[in-house]
Amino acid sequence: MIHSLFLINASGDIFLEKHWKSVVSRSVCDYFFEALERATEPENVPPVIPTPHHYLINVLRHRIYFVAVIQSEVPPLFVIEFLHRVVDTFQDYFGVCTEAAIKDNVVVVYELLEEMLDNGFPLATESNILKELIKPPTILRTVVNTITGSTNVGEQLPTGQLSVVPWRRTGVKYTNNEAYFDVVEEIDAIIDKSGSTITAEIQGVIDACVKLTGMPDLTLSFMNPRLLDDVSFHPCVRFKRWEAERILSFIPPDGNFRLLSYHVSSQKIKKKKNVFESFLCSSSLHLFDKNTLHINDSIIQFLQLLSWDVGKINPQKLPSLKGSMSLQTGASKPDENPTINIQFKIQQLAISGLKVNRLDMYGEKYKPFKGIKYMTKAGKFQVRT
Repeated sequence: MIHSLFLINASGDIFLEKHWKSVVSRSVCDYFFEALERATEPENVPPVIPTPHHYLINVLRHRIYFVAVIQSEVPPLFVIEFLHRVVDTFQDYFGVCTEAAIKDNVVVVYELLEEMLDNGFPLATESNILKELIKPPTILRTVVNTITGSTNVGEQLPTGQLSVVPWRRTGVKYTNNEAYFDVVEEIDAIIDKSGSTITAEIQGVIDACVKLTGMPDLTLSFMNPRLLDDVSFHPCVRFKRWEAERILSFIPPDGNFRLLSYHVSSQKIKKKKNVFESFLCSSSLHLFDKNTLHINDSIIQFLQLLSWDVGKINPQKLPSLKGSMSLQTGASKPDENPTINIQFKIQQLAISGLKVNRLDMYGEKYKPFKGIKYMTKAGKFQVRT
């Protein structure tokens, strides 16, 4: 299925490649670079790029393009999901998924990729299984491996590999048993100058951190599950029960994992008024070289982007910004009605109105600590003035 994988940084350099079948020349990435040049934004590169002899399927995560080379037709979403699993695995192992972290742990990276794909087909993609196959790097283990010439590869078959729940290892024990869930929503919207919504969509995820002893069986119910469209589940979720009752029933993996992702259409988004946190406004002004702004008795020089970090908003005293602009001689007049890009975060709120009703545990007798957190953040959020 997947012949090769290329990792490309923001500068357009290929800094890592892996081949599972025949070696594919780097020149195949020229088609990707052409698509990158045509894209208006880095994230607007087409996810599937056909070439005369291959298909290039890519995702952009942490300013790194993960480009898979496919020789025959396959479901693109299958490959895209695998690429996201690769990124999540690197982040789980190294703490961050950056070019520096990948280069510093290049041996472990190749070991992981070798286990995650078998002859080009996905094999072991669950973090719990991989950590029994490939031990996460530590300073001590790195020193020992350097002295002894050993590797991070485990000596035994993972206990969960042949289990009916391969995503969870056996014999899990914790002193403090806890299960925490984060509901994170990202809203893309365009607002006109009158304040009316032209378009709006929400992409949401529920990330979990579950540290429970034994083999717990969890159920998570919502007060309004009909809000969710295009739901994508972790393999641990029993899909038939969700279809019948709209209840999430699952034996969770151990540790951090994404329970599900979902979409909420514009028809279901309700108007809400809330206090924004970490508020940032920016506007691209296509001007001449360097420009000067006089704002609140302060002189500010900028190039093409004007950014205003508002900070936390006090609803009793809304922020106000007034000033005048001085242009260099010969500069063209800027747009009098620029588009404003807004970034914000709202803590303890899911903008869709989604709310968790209750979380129950079966199969174990202890009572775990449980917690739910909500957050809404801006995706591509524009206001037209």
